[in-house]
Amino acid sequence: MKKVAIIMGSDSDLPVVKKATEVLREYEVPFEVHVLSAHRTPEQAKTFASLAAENGFGVMIAAAGKAAHLAGAIAANTVLPVIGIPIKASVLDGMDALLSTVQMPAGIPVATVAIDGAANAALLAIQILAVNDAELTSKLLSARAKAARDVLEKDRQISEEFSRRF
Repeated sequence: MKKVAIIMGSDSDLPVVKKATEVLREYEVPFEVHVLSAHRTPEQAKTFASLAAENGFGVMIAAAGKAAHLAGAIAANTVLPVIGIPIKASVLDGMDALLSTVQMPAGIPVATVAIDGAANAALLAIQILAVNDAELTSKLLSARAKAARDVLEKDRQISEEFSRRF
């Protein structure tokens, strides 16, 4: 199975990124986590991205706040799918990171999840890997079925509580 690379621009992003690691562990998907900056370590970020495919990665997740150029910098140096996580890290409540991540020029796509949306970034990475992995597909389908059952049970409980006649 291919690995997922999680790259964050700063160790201050770790509390958000941990949510992605938890999801990947739950699905037993191998991953690595690194701190690389588009601005402070641009050569190392470029090298990591350009060698990612040959180093066994199938998908890359890039988390960054403020100017948030990390996902774009990674995507510019690989043809692997890149998922950006904009991090809420400034007085702009993460909107600066969201716009920096999502507004990519034609030819260099970055899939972007919600601000601080690390769990969905991990799930999207898993879905990408599941295209060629029946076991991952089965795990995803099971998780969706369980989520549906949970919602229906909550519906039953709430409906029962508020449908009582007094």
